[in-house]
Amino acid sequence: MFLIQAHKDLGQLNALVEQLRDDDFRVYVNLDRKCALDPAGVHPFARQVRNRIDVHWGTFSQVQAVLNSLEQIVAEVPVFDKAVFLSAQDFPLLSNARLKDALAQHAGHELLDTVAIGLEPGQWAADYRYRYFHRGDETPLARLACRIANRALRVTGTARRLPGGMRPYGGSSWWALSQACVQDILARVARDPGLVRFFRNCACPDEMFFQTLVMNSPFASRVLGQNFRYVQWPEQGARNPKILDEGDFERIAASRAHFCRKIDSHASAGLMPRLLALRTA
Repeated sequence: MFLIQAHKDLGQLNALVEQLRDDDFRVYVNLDRKCALDPAGVHPFARQVRNRIDVHWGTFSQVQAVLNSLEQIVAEVPVFDKAVFLSAQDFPLLSNARLKDALAQHAGHELLDTVAIGLEPGQWAADYRYRYFHRGDETPLARLACRIANRALRVTGTARRLPGGMRPYGGSSWWALSQACVQDILARVARDPGLVRFFRNCACPDEMFFQTLVMNSPFASRVLGQNFRYVQWPEQGARNPKILDEGDFERIAASRAHFCRKIDSHASAGLMPRLLALRTA
C-alpha cells in the first residue's frame, strides 16, 4: 500500500505511479487542494483521496492530509501489510519484486526514522517546536494571540508539555507503518482530540506527530529506526534536501535505500535513466 502526497508536476507524479503499478500494490494519491494539478489527469492506476485540504509547509495541515488519507485507506482496504508514505518527488530504487521482498523482510517492524527530542547527547535539540505555540496558517489576530501566549510562558518560566506525559520524538516525515500501527494511530486521534489540539500548535509537526505517537505506544519495540530513504542534505540545518542529479548516482546505488528523494523532472533529468536502469538490473 502506497500513499503519495503530491503538490506539483503531474508528469512526475504519474511516472512514479507507473513505476509502482503492480497487481500486488495499491496506490493512493492525495493532491494538495490548493495545487494546480487536475485530478482527472492522475494515472488511472491510482486511487485518489477524497478529503483534500490546503497543505501549507510547517503546519498541522501536513499531518491532517495524511490522517485524512489513512482514514480512507483503512476504510477501503481490509488488509494490507504496510502503508508506505511517499512524496511525489520520491523514486523507487528497487524493482517491484525486490521491493516486495524488502518489505516482507521487515514485516514485523515499523520503518520509522526517529530520535528522542531533547538537549541530552544523541537527542535532537528541537524542543522549541512544541514547548511554545506556533501557528503559521491562521489570521493575523490568531498569530498575535500566539505571540502573547508565548510571552506569558516565558515570563512565568513555563512551557507546554505533551499530553498524557508522552515523551517527544521526531524524524523524517516519510515512513512505512504496519496496518495495526496505522489503526492504532487513528484510534488514538479519534479517542483523544487533545492530541490534535496540541500538535496543531507545534512547528513542523509532520516531523514529530507520527514519531511521538508510535514511540509512546506498544509499537515502539517494533520500530527499526530506519525508513530506507536516500536523502542528501546540502548543509547542516538546511530547510530542504538537495535535489538529486546524475552526480549523485553512485552514492544512491550504493545505499540500502528503497527510495531516493528529492527528484525533480528537470534538474534530475540526467539521473532518471540511470535510476530506471538500476530498477531493472
